[in-house]
Amino acid sequence: MTKVLIDHQKFTTQRYGGISRYFANVIQGIKTTDDVSYKLGVLCSKNHYLRQEPLPLKHIIPPSILNRKDAYAYSLNDFYCKWLLAKGDFDVFHPTYYDPYFIEKIKKPLVVTIHDMTYERLPEYFWAQDPLTRQKRLNIERADAIIAISNTTRNDILNYFNIDASKISVIYHGIDLDTGIESRPIANLSSSYLLFVGDRSGYKNFYLFLNSFKQLARRYSDLRVVLAGGGAMGIADLEFIHRLGLSDKVHHVNASDEELNFLYQNALLFVYPSLYEGFGLPILEAFKARCPMVLSDTACFREIADGAAAYFEPNSMDSLTDTLEKSIENAQFRNELSTRGSERLIQFPLHRSVASTLELYKRVAAR
Repeated sequence: MTKVLIDHQKFTTQRYGGISRYFANVIQGIKTTDDVSYKLGVLCSKNHYLRQEPLPLKHIIPPSILNRKDAYAYSLNDFYCKWLLAKGDFDVFHPTYYDPYFIEKIKKPLVVTIHDMTYERLPEYFWAQDPLTRQKRLNIERADAIIAISNTTRNDILNYFNIDASKISVIYHGIDLDTGIESRPIANLSSSYLLFVGDRSGYKNFYLFLNSFKQLARRYSDLRVVLAGGGAMGIADLEFIHRLGLSDKVHHVNASDEELNFLYQNALLFVYPSLYEGFGLPILEAFKARCPMVLSDTACFREIADGAAAYFEPNSMDSLTDTLEKSIENAQFRNELSTRGSERLIQFPLHRSVASTLELYKRVAAR
C-alpha cells in the first residue's frame, strides 16, 4: 500500500478553482483503488470539492468563521500539515501549491505538479516582490518527480531549470466523460454573448479582448460579454469598462461550476485570449458543453485544442476582431467547431489522468 500525503494550500485558499479540483479528482481516484491510500492535511475548509470529505474540524468550526477569517483556517491547516510531515506516516508527499514550508522537514519522496511557467515566461506581468517563482524553483529542485500538465509546460521547465528530464512526467488534465453536464440556469442572461472565464490579469489579454469587443459592439447591438469567475470586479476593471462605454454590455457572474456549465452551453463563443497557459482546463470544459471557442494562437492551446478551435494572433486586436466576426457570422462554422471539440475531448479522459498520477506515486515510493 502506497500512502500519499496531500497538503492543504489550495484547499484553504480556493472555494472553487482548477487546482483544488485537480487534487480533489486525485483523491476520488485514490478512493477507488486498493493499493494507494491518502491522508489530507486539512482540518477545516470552505472548498467546494471537499464538501463530502470528513475533515476533523468540519462540524466544530462554523462556516461563518471560515468565510470571515481566511488566515485562521490557513494557520490551523498549516500547523496540521507540519505535524503530519513530522509524524512521517506516508510514502509520498504531494503539495497542492508551491509554499516551500516543507522543504527542510520532508524526508520522504516529493511529487510536485507544475501547472504552468507563466511567471518565468512573462515576468513583466508580475510584481517584482512576488515570491512565487522562487517557491516554484525550490519545489522543482527538491522534487523526486515532477508532473507537467502539458508538453509545453515540460519544455518550459527544461528551458528554465537545469534538471534531469527523466524526473518529468507529462500527465494531461482530464475531464469526466462518463457523466452528463450538471448546469444551473442564470437569470437575466443575454441571448447573445461572448464568454470570458477566470482571471483578468495582464497576461490573460482581457484588455485586448474588451477593446476588440468594443469594435464588434458597434455592429452587433445585441451582443454582450459575460465574465465568469476571476474574483470580484476591481475598480480598475470597472473604470476600464466605463471608459470604453461598455458598462451596459459587460456582465460579471461569480459562477458556481453548475452555473459555469450553463454559461458554456449558451454562449455564442468562448473566448480565451491568454498570452500563455500551462494547459487551459476551460478548453475541456467548453468542449464538453459543445461551446465553440476562439483561442490565442499559442503552443499550449494548439497542443490541447488542435483543430477544434478558431485561432487569432495573440497580440493583434485586428486579428482577434476579425476572427470573432467571422465566427459570429458563420453558424455552420461554429457548429463544426462544436463537433470537432466533442471529438477532441475523447483524448482527455479523467480516469487516464488520475490513473497515471497514482502509478507515478507507486513508482516514486518504490525507488
